[in-house]
Amino acid sequence: MLDKILSQFKPEEEKAPAEVKQVLKAGIIGAGWIATSYAEPLHQLPNVQIVAICDLIPGKAEKFAKNYGFDEQYAKERGFDRVRFYGSHKEMIDNEPELDVAFVCTYNATHAECCIYALDHGLHVLCEKPFTVTLDEAVEVCRAEKRSGKVLSIGFQPRMDDNMQMIKKIVDSGELGKVYYIQTGGGRRLGIPGSTFIEQKTAGIGALGDIGCYSLDLVLNAIGYPKPLTVSGYTSGFFGNNPKYVNEDVCSRFDVDDFGAGFIRLEGGVILDFRISWAMNLDTPGDTIILGTEGGLRIPSTECWNGSFDKPMTVYKHVAGEDIEYQVPLKTTPESIFLRKIRSFLEAAATGGEAPVPARQILYNQAIIDGICRSARLGHEIELDIPDVYGEE
Repeated sequence: MLDKILSQFKPEEEKAPAEVKQVLKAGIIGAGWIATSYAEPLHQLPNVQIVAICDLIPGKAEKFAKNYGFDEQYAKERGFDRVRFYGSHKEMIDNEPELDVAFVCTYNATHAECCIYALDHGLHVLCEKPFTVTLDEAVEVCRAEKRSGKVLSIGFQPRMDDNMQMIKKIVDSGELGKVYYIQTGGGRRLGIPGSTFIEQKTAGIGALGDIGCYSLDLVLNAIGYPKPLTVSGYTSGFFGNNPKYVNEDVCSRFDVDDFGAGFIRLEGGVILDFRISWAMNLDTPGDTIILGTEGGLRIPSTECWNGSFDKPMTVYKHVAGEDIEYQVPLKTTPESIFLRKIRSFLEAAATGGEAPVPARQILYNQAIIDGICRSARLGHEIELDIPDVYGEE
């Protein structure tokens, strides 16, 4: 029986990535930590040329190019003169009229302005997570996408992992029946970052935006991204400004959340119980659980859903009067999920295809994060008013 059940989740025959002959000229906006994750994949992809890099900090773009091989030799091998450097996204876009795409790798608070400027100047955009800081910003970026007609994808690379994709396959198969309740989250016992992640002026939001967006996408994508209707939220920051847990630099600058939780009602009668943590006195806030009328799925917890998991999922069923459970074998993703993320975006940009992680979905993700923050400030449940951007005339 088990083999028969598992057979319905077998992946389709692996297809080679589509060959895209058009070579896209790209600019990197922001030469910080997340941009380094792009470097190796970009060298592996023959259909893209990094012709420009910009950063607000003088010399940082040049240093990034030197350290990660976007030098004269790279330009020569790709058939153009040299990589050019700029001090802002506006300066780069205004002076590079042949750009096709932009990779937005800046800190959270500038995602919206960089995306809007690039889209309004005719560029396809891959924006790192979180999409934006607020719902209002996300709405404006989506409006820019709509009026531009260009591809806007959000950098949720966990979608590209084979085990993550299996979650959606299980739900789509009907094995769980109608999904009615989801518990999800993740949590580091102590894993507060530094840099721009911990200040309102650059990050805007803390753990909610950094790793919470991944956790939300994990389950919302699996069930087809229903519209969120109401949120009751909670946030706190008891650890990031406590010298018992963090160093003096972090302690002096920290003014965002290091823990967040929300109880969200979704369209279709689904309840989402969510929590996320950079720091807490616990090893995990629990596994992710998807409950349906015909079965339940347990997904083993991790510190955050920015990659995959290392233990098999378990499906729980009631069959022929008996309670049964079976494990879904782990898969091995054969290549970098960052490579898959960037390649799939470039394919969409070159062919006019669907964004691999559409902004119209992540608009709902951002609405939940924004709703948790607003509900926490108000101290009560709130209704979410999400404009129908893609239906607007």
